[in-house]
Order: sequence, then structure tokens, then C-alpha cells
Amino acid sequence: QEDIILDNQDYSSKRTLEIGSINEISKRIVTVPADGDTVIASFKSATSVADGAFDIQDVKYIRLTNLDSSNSVNLNLLIDDDENDASHSESSVIVLEAGKSFIMGSPHDSIAVFASTVVDSNLYDLESIMIDSGSNAVNIEVIIASA
Repeated sequence: QEDIILDNQDYSSKRTLEIGSINEISKRIVTVPADGDTVIASFKSATSVADGAFDIQDVKYIRLTNLDSSNSVNLNLLIDDDENDASHSESSVIVLEAGKSFIMGSPHDSIAVFASTVVDSNLYDLESIMIDSGSNAVNIEVIIASA
């Protein structure tokens, strides 16, 4: 929901998304220490492969909110475009400003990585989400909904 009044003109908007079959919610606040990278979620095709991993086929909604009032963080979306060769791991980095949220649907076949020397239009699974807090400790709210 956005509540915006600009020059006495109302630009507010409310959108509702209903996702059927959700039967599992993970909601937590993660403290990311200063000067460290913290993996806040990992996704696998079989959750027995890694303790605490979410089943990538079941995840339908992800929301991350930077709860800090003044410090941004780097949100790293890591993929592995060739599970047999770890040297092909790729990531996308997004600055998540103080108080802002990042929302994503299913992490399955959802990310493409492009480099200036390689054109690869395939979509890959999200492997993990890592937060780089820089020199400040921050709290990140993590909500992951699964079917």
C-alpha cells in the first residue's frame, strides 16, 4: 500500500495479491552483523540436501525489508548456473535502502545473468540470498511463503 499526497493530489494505491495453496510461512528478523556477509535464506530442489533450506519448488513469495532507519545493505541474489562446476556461480547485487523492501515471487527458474562477454538468456534457480551490511549491523525482516 502506498499513501502519497503531492500538491493536494492523492496518488495513493493499494494492490492485493492472493496466492493460493500457501500452507507454510517463515517470518523472522535476522540481525546481520557489521563487516560480514550473512546468508539469510537458501533454496534447494530437495530440502534434505541442506539443513534449513527452502524447497525451491514450493516457495511462492519472498519479502525482505531493511528495518534500519539510515543504513542501506547490499542484497545478493546468488545462482549457480552449472551445479557441476562451482566456478560458474553468479550473483546479482541490489542496494536495499533503509526502510525499503524487496519482493520476489517464486525463486525457481527466475534469474538470468548477463555479462559483457557472455550472453546467456537461460533462467536459473535462486540458490541463496546473502546480505552484506557494510560497516553497520542491520536488522532484516524475512518473510517466505510456501505451498
